[in-house]
Amino acid sequence: MIVIHATSSPAGTGHLSGTVVGIDISKARLDVVSLPAAELPLTSFDNDAKGHAALINRLRELSPRLIVLESTGGYQRAVVAALAAAALPVVVVNPRQVRDFARAVGILAKTDAIDAAVLARFGASINPVMRPLPDAQTTALVDLLTRRRQLLELHTAESNRLAQTAAPKVKASIKAVLIVLKKQIDAMDDDLDGLIQQSPCWLEKETLLTSVPGVGTQTARTLLGCLPELGQISRQAVAALVGVAPINRDSGSMRGKRTTWGGRKIVRSALYMAALVASRYNPVIRSHYQKLLAAGKAKKLALVACMRKLLVKLNAIIRTKTPWRTSLETA
Repeated sequence: MIVIHATSSPAGTGHLSGTVVGIDISKARLDVVSLPAAELPLTSFDNDAKGHAALINRLRELSPRLIVLESTGGYQRAVVAALAAAALPVVVVNPRQVRDFARAVGILAKTDAIDAAVLARFGASINPVMRPLPDAQTTALVDLLTRRRQLLELHTAESNRLAQTAAPKVKASIKAVLIVLKKQIDAMDDDLDGLIQQSPCWLEKETLLTSVPGVGTQTARTLLGCLPELGQISRQAVAALVGVAPINRDSGSMRGKRTTWGGRKIVRSALYMAALVASRYNPVIRSHYQKLLAAGKAKKLALVACMRKLLVKLNAIIRTKTPWRTSLETA
């Protein structure tokens, strides 16, 4: 099974035998190391179609059980697609996890060669949990959502500048840019509409998600593109995946504050805005929010708890394919 993206495997899975390859990716080059090191000494390939073909030929000779690389802002996409198309076991891991691992084993230096070796060692030691490769349609959805988010950030920045300037020529310039950005955002919305309409499955899920008071179209689409596991895993697992599950901070007799940390920032941001609206207009979430405030919880803490409750509800709605109106007492 060809896979992409990963989290650490549960403790106690043990060390698996077989060659593990680490690939450090830059814009122009791929630095490759394997464990055992004798299988593939440090070598480099160009990060282009010709280099990918040469890399694939070399990896086929090795027959590795795992190929590990990091998400590097887009430079990894072409090589991941090529490796997956060649039926090679590629997994993309979180860079933060790899750096934490490197520090834990005493590797503080950072070069391309060292990073490739750390990735191979990370894969051999941690055995990342692998998930299915997103299809082209899901990748297109995520790309459109990302671009729309970027345009909104630019629009917000220009709007702020407009409010802060008094110069007529500057105002005119900013207004012209805002018009262009608005057209671009509208175009992204049209493209997203078309993409969703092409998929009966996505259309059904979007209808189910937006049946929940507080969940708008953009939140629903963010969940579709960036949280494909929704409805397929447990409430505890989905909360941990997004980063809204409380984490214990206990040691001996000391009981620390429970905090949320990590997870998928884009999903969490969308969920925050949905929970903020739901805390006013969704009867179930509003009641939960007010109950927490009455118990003395801080507003931000209460809102995070509402995010978790809302996410659990959404997970159940997608799992059972039951709209909000008839699912209030489920989940």
